Amino acid sequence: MIKVMIVDDSAIVRQVLTKELGRDEDIRIVGTAPDPYVARDKIVQLRPDVVLLDMEMPRMDGLSFLKKLMRYYPLPVIIVSSLTPSGGELAVEAMNAGAVDVMCKPGSSLSVDDMSEALIEKIRAASRARIEKTAIQVGTREQRPQVNITQTKMTDTVIAIGASTGGTQAIQELLTHLPGNAPGIVIVQHMPEQFTASLAARLNQLCSLEVREARNNDSVMPGVALIAPGNYHLLLRRSGARFYVQTKSGPLVCGHRPSVEVLFKSVAQASGRNAIGVILTGMGRDGASGLLEMRNNKARTIAQDEASCVVFGMPKEAINVGGAETVLPLNRISHKIIEYVNEKTH
Repeated sequence: MIKVMIVDDSAIVRQVLTKELGRDEDIRIVGTAPDPYVARDKIVQLRPDVVLLDMEMPRMDGLSFLKKLMRYYPLPVIIVSSLTPSGGELAVEAMNAGAVDVMCKPGSSLSVDDMSEALIEKIRAASRARIEKTAIQVGTREQRPQVNITQTKMTDTVIAIGASTGGTQAIQELLTHLPGNAPGIVIVQHMPEQFTASLAARLNQLCSLEVREARNNDSVMPGVALIAPGNYHLLLRRSGARFYVQTKSGPLVCGHRPSVEVLFKSVAQASGRNAIGVILTGMGRDGASGLLEMRNNKARTIAQDEASCVVFGMPKEAINVGGAETVLPLNRISHKIIEYVNEKTH
């Protein structure tokens, strides 16, 4: 049984979440709180396994409370935020501060039923999260070691990255250790709309690479990382010597849109042996057979190891089906990517 606490200043939100989540036999709502001060005492008393946390609350905002919580009483936290640009920015900041996942509140683009189903999966994943692994520190651009890639023009090489729970920090760790002349990168991180744009903007400030949310028909070029927009699949396409991306709607794949599976399979077909696939922390099996297809098409493939994952689900599935050529801790993956790229340029 997973014990959950809801922290939100809206009585209606607390009531709806309590009712919806209470229908799942694996979840028990052990308490609710209208603000962080009430939550603080209840968390110590009730010892929940997972906390659902709103960002905008009176007396103390959710981000400030999260930082205190991670310092003194770390436990899995899922941000449940409004689907707005400011909500997205706060949620990405919260994930950098240690939250394991983010969910948007039900509204015009998400029904209560859809939200409940997705949130239940996130709670299950969060309950298994290794919280001590979520506080990744990254230096400034000047402090980071610079590693060179031997050739600046590598338009025929594509790096594809897939991640879910705990992935925002894993992607940050990986991208900040890649040089500005790295091959074109395409990324799927399971996140809602608005939130992916905020993630891209944050990473763009930290990385030597240009990082932005992908737009339909964007070219995939060295020095640029494109992140799938929330609620849209991202596919790699090729036209002559040019790689470009398609962003499109469509059914959920492996329970997700964007789906790592969709991205990896399109990369396997469009890029073949000129691709490098990386599967990072996350729950479920999204991307496992796609990574295998990439490997079967002679791409180099890497899975994050169990010890460095927040949730060892997606990498484990990829390893089990034979999709991962190499299994590495997170802090060694960027170096392996550079090694593979340098091999291709000789």
